[in-house]
Amino acid sequence: MVFSHLPPDWQLPESRATDESLFWNRRRLLKTLVGAGIGAAVSPLLQSCQRQDGAIAIAPSSPAAPPPPTNLQAPFLGVERNRAFADPGRSLTEKRIANSYNNFYEFGGTKDIAQRAQRLPTDPWTVEVGGLVKNPRTYDRDDLYKTFPIEERIYRFRCVEAWAMVVPWLGFPMHKLIAAADPLPSAKFVRFTSYYDKDVTMGPGWSLGRLPWPYTEGLRLDEMANELAFFALGVYGEPLPKQHGAPIRAVLPWKYGFKGAKSIVKVEFLDNQPATFWNTLAANEYGFEANVEPEVPHPRWSQATERLMGPGPAIAWQRVPTLPYNGYGDYVAGLYGV
Repeated sequence: MVFSHLPPDWQLPESRATDESLFWNRRRLLKTLVGAGIGAAVSPLLQSCQRQDGAIAIAPSSPAAPPPPTNLQAPFLGVERNRAFADPGRSLTEKRIANSYNNFYEFGGTKDIAQRAQRLPTDPWTVEVGGLVKNPRTYDRDDLYKTFPIEERIYRFRCVEAWAMVVPWLGFPMHKLIAAADPLPSAKFVRFTSYYDKDVTMGPGWSLGRLPWPYTEGLRLDEMANELAFFALGVYGEPLPKQHGAPIRAVLPWKYGFKGAKSIVKVEFLDNQPATFWNTLAANEYGFEANVEPEVPHPRWSQATERLMGPGPAIAWQRVPTLPYNGYGDYVAGLYGV
């Protein structure tokens, strides 16, 4: 499959890209969904770090995660940036912000989980690809680097909580994995399953056992085959830090961020739409498609605008209009009959 794209009007220079993410209202949903008992256990971790001036301070209790071993950086030497995805129209989010403000509920309900996420065991690592395919296979991490052509793409990132970043991912398009697996004609969907071991991920005082672990997400097969759909193995020129979902995560820039399953251990091709984590918890708030749609409000807040993560000693906010499909409509609108 060959894709050719002239940069659309929304693309701007790469010098104007953004850092990763922020926590807004989802903590209230967790309290509501899991009940008073679990809510009480979780509440110390769900204290807001919002200042009175509206900025979000990065918690000083979460020092930057240690860098990955240098021997893992070799796969990214000489990797080229895909020119079609080099200019998202906004400035890159600072690495220090993107690497210290993360959602990863297996390790806690606040954004400052970077240090706790270092408990994630990533060596060795395998990803099982199976289900309705002709070529089932289990890949280890080296296989992923050797089998698929690695490139860099700068993508906008939009959280359902209405904050946004711009992040330089390293990895490979999902359609390469589809080609290798060769799905059967009956395959219509795909499910991603994330790593989960309650004895590893759940720390003291953090007990969300009633939630539908392990974390799963899913796509229609035609969505996975779209040129934008991406498996990230690295970010900012380095292997993925654990808080980003090392060693492999899904990146779907036209959808809300919760669709991007982290620390993937299984990819299954299915004939029916799979149940997914947030959609199972609250289907009215977290749809299966979860495309960025400014005119479709979340039940508890508007999606018409978003807050850009900015530089400084605290995470500053700049509110801007939300773009349909996060600005990637030229690539994906046809998937939805638009």
